[in-house]
Amino acid sequence: MGRTLERYLPALVLAIAALGAPYLIFSSEGLPRLRSLDAELSRVKAENDEQRRQISFLRGEVQRLKDDPTAVERIARDELGLVRKNEVVFQFAERR
Repeated sequence: MGRTLERYLPALVLAIAALGAPYLIFSSEGLPRLRSLDAELSRVKAENDEQRRQISFLRGEVQRLKDDPTAVERIARDELGLVRKNEVVFQFAERR
């Protein structure tokens, strides 16, 4: 019996591998899962790149606000509607 087992064991292991490998590859946890993970990885990398660009832009804005008084004045005027003490503001009604 020992000799018979030694003789057929490699063939049995090969048969199991030949039948099991395709099952593992094409099961829901195999190749389809790998493809979905690759797609998710690409999406996350693109999102990270966009976040890096946004951070770079915001850092530039912060630096301009620290260094450029005219940038601060522009924001105060445009976004906050502030004016200097010696300025006169005229408001005109919109024409329809």
